[in-house]
Amino acid sequence: MPMPGFEEYEPAGDCACRGCAQRRRALARARAIPLRDGGHPAARGARRALVLATAAGVVLGGSTTAVAVTAPPPGPAALDDPSSPQGGRTPLHGPKGGPVGKPGAPARPGVVRRIDRATIINRAKLWLDAEVPYSMSEYWTDGYRQDCSGYVSMVWNLGSNEWTGSLDKFATKITKDDLLPGDMLLFHNPADPNNGSHVVIFGGWVDSTRTHYVAYEQTRPNTRKLATPYGYWSNATKYVPYRFNGVPGGILPDAPAGPKPGDATVFPGADKFGPGATNDHVAQLGRMLIERGAYRFYPKGVADRTWSDHDKLATAAFQRAQGWTGADADGIPGTHTWKLLVEKQGKNIPPTVAAAPGPGGVRAYPGAAVFRPGRSHEAIRALGRQLVKKGFGKYYTSGPGLRWSEADRRNVEAFQRAQGWTGASANGYPGPETWRRLFA
Repeated sequence: MPMPGFEEYEPAGDCACRGCAQRRRALARARAIPLRDGGHPAARGARRALVLATAAGVVLGGSTTAVAVTAPPPGPAALDDPSSPQGGRTPLHGPKGGPVGKPGAPARPGVVRRIDRATIINRAKLWLDAEVPYSMSEYWTDGYRQDCSGYVSMVWNLGSNEWTGSLDKFATKITKDDLLPGDMLLFHNPADPNNGSHVVIFGGWVDSTRTHYVAYEQTRPNTRKLATPYGYWSNATKYVPYRFNGVPGGILPDAPAGPKPGDATVFPGADKFGPGATNDHVAQLGRMLIERGAYRFYPKGVADRTWSDHDKLATAAFQRAQGWTGADADGIPGTHTWKLLVEKQGKNIPPTVAAAPGPGGVRAYPGAAVFRPGRSHEAIRALGRQLVKKGFGKYYTSGPGLRWSEADRRNVEAFQRAQGWTGASANGYPGPETWRRLFA
């Protein structure tokens, strides 16, 4: 009888398909179980597997027929399973993939540096804009491993690459009600870290119901930002919220309280606004008003440092949205108006899609929530008609109509890519700038 033949096989460890993901999990579980009959743990190997090609059959007429034994095809992976196996703790890596420091040196303990929330989110956007591909073995140019835990290590500016089993050492457990942008939601499965363990950065609540939040995460095929159900698509109850200890308000002592010179949260005084005023406070007011629904009042879509009727009309619209009348809605911001804008409180300026276009011929942007699966709104049909008018309606088989569809999304995506946008800026969901360019 012929001897069995052995062939060394290198699995495609970073393949994004669900079949390969499931095979890697099976291999990870197998590596944790010692082989019987004098075998040794395969976990000491370096991501290699031995595939046994068994010679089976009988010798007939002096010939041997070899039959390869193959495993049954894997079953379908669960929808929205992060499929994010990860590496362990490692040092930061240099441009050529080697550890920073002496060869073989252990991972330098993660450094807790003070960092504010805006910086955390801006760091999260770096990989999002670069569309960093997912990998549990590769390192990006900044030295961080391209998996979910390496991403959080980068976002928090740690001095090493951590994993889901160690990130909690740099943070303090909080509650769902305490969550703020820059915090993390962590699920670590100690029994099988490659099966389900995952971590994401909390980017803020989608709406007042607090059932969905914006998640920044490193997953297949690359970094993404997505509205996500709390705590996650799978294993939802096992995701625990944490706050990084380097954020003011964490374990490190806070900076002295009280307003600083030039503090943008302090009302600068009514004399900074009105005809003839030119300063940074006017520009800040315009930006805050645009965020609250005043986009239609600014023909260019941006605010500048010089006071104009656009600022007055937008301010008056915000004041009327609070139910104010008369002198309380004169278009000049006071202490109360400024406080509501800075603290993101009060009511937004209501959209007026059915009304005539505002200054500059731009219809009012109705808000991102309108353009979501299952939603019906007059703005969706207005959007579709404008896409067709601009030559971006090829995915419509009928319509456009009132109900948001995949055809709407694909047409919007084509329009966004025509602007030269990529990544999250061309995801098919219209934001204020997409809306302005369509209706300008």
